[in-house]
Amino acid sequence: MSLPSRRSFLKTGAAACATAALHNQMVMRALAESGSASKPNIVFILSDDVGYGDIGCYGAKLPRTPHIDGLAARGRRFTDAHAVASVCTPSRYSVLSGMYAWRRPDTGILPGDADLLFADNQVTLPRLLQQAGYKTGCVGKWHMGLGRGEIDWNKKIVPGANEVGFDYSFIIPATADRVPCVYVENGMVVGFDPKDPIQISYKKLVGDDPTGRDEPYLLKMKPSHGHDDTIVDGVSRIGYMTGGNSARWVDEEMAPTLAKKATDFIEANSSHPFFLYFTPSDIHVPRMPNERFAHHSLCGVRCDALEQLDWTVGQVLAALQKHKLMDNTLIIFTSDNGPVVDDGYADGSVEQLNGHTPAGQLRGGKYTLYEGGTRVPFITYWRGHVQQGVSNALISHVDMLASLTSLAGVAVPHPDSFDSENVLPAMLGAADHARTTVVESDGVQRTALRDGRWKLIDMTRPGAEKRGKQPQLELYDLVTDPGETTDVASQHAEVVKQLMTKLTAIRNKS
Repeated sequence: MSLPSRRSFLKTGAAACATAALHNQMVMRALAESGSASKPNIVFILSDDVGYGDIGCYGAKLPRTPHIDGLAARGRRFTDAHAVASVCTPSRYSVLSGMYAWRRPDTGILPGDADLLFADNQVTLPRLLQQAGYKTGCVGKWHMGLGRGEIDWNKKIVPGANEVGFDYSFIIPATADRVPCVYVENGMVVGFDPKDPIQISYKKLVGDDPTGRDEPYLLKMKPSHGHDDTIVDGVSRIGYMTGGNSARWVDEEMAPTLAKKATDFIEANSSHPFFLYFTPSDIHVPRMPNERFAHHSLCGVRCDALEQLDWTVGQVLAALQKHKLMDNTLIIFTSDNGPVVDDGYADGSVEQLNGHTPAGQLRGGKYTLYEGGTRVPFITYWRGHVQQGVSNALISHVDMLASLTSLAGVAVPHPDSFDSENVLPAMLGAADHARTTVVESDGVQRTALRDGRWKLIDMTRPGAEKRGKQPQLELYDLVTDPGETTDVASQHAEVVKQLMTKLTAIRNKS
């Protein structure tokens, strides 16, 4: 099968742009006719490690996710939406930057004391929305670095989420399984006691706090691999921490804490346009659900965490309903990458799946280049504005910058320098098609190209060709083989050649 010519590709792109412009005008006209003087609010809910097959509306039978399923039933559910990477840091960076994170070599999974990934004054989605008059808030997992150089956790931490473009931030600095195990609100550690200073290291033991490696009898959850450094709240983490005892979180209270901060932001900003980037920790490890969810699901602790996540989404929806914002708020639910079951803790999640398949029919999951690693749930809902139904349009998280700024009516400077494309018409249901291609990563710079029905996977890392190695290429026809069971590269050498040329051109784009 031949690939589309450049002329037809450009023609399709021009048509898509025209459709986007027309639909944006329709959206704003509809708002004016409804009497709304403000631009639509935007709530972007980015869950953690939730797979394509984890949610009821995507075919899951055992986890109960009524709030998310309700969004899909009343809104638009996407079957071909993708995270940029199959791991968290690069995936999240791409959402806010509008850039493929694999373009830079330092966007792997970051330690908890890494520098902020964003450059000073870098163009970001929240910063552009600020220019459009939005109040911007970030609540939940951050994991894109903080500060420059060694962080002093006992003072205000800058730069951070606020300097990236958020008026308000209440964040987990890295992940729930990494130190420091504290919340940071607008750059300051919450509940910090200066008499108990915090010290963090990812290189050596600091202080005399027990570790899971040396004192495993203190643990309420044991690690399966790694995760055996400093014990916080009965769980050993990655990295070493001492001090800050009054500021340390309680794992079982994390979901309600973050839900409360998210709904407080909605309430505080209900009278003017706002953008909420809400990133619950669920269902990332350590999975320590609140007592109202622990041991209540039909498929173990991982599904307990899924049902807690659904409750969290329900809290956000209730806040929007309470403040009569459902008619003027675009809600997006998605996940940062594909699923993982055992991710470092012996929590029984593997043994208790009870037949549940987190990636559905897809191959792979978190850390992989296969569809299970990057194809994620993606649901849009905006009462009266999103066309109800299911979309097969190819879209990517990297498109949020171009799409949401288009909705807000603010121009992206030098748009050709970004990887983000305006897929707003598809998100709202005004178009059946969006992207023609998307590039994905496994977080260590290996990439794959989705182009129509084809998926080309380059298993080599950049620079391998300089060492005289030939690319290890796999090709899958996702129309006939959505589970990527049969590599057809040898049967379609011309397709492989054309796709590799296209992938190389995208990689080399400056």
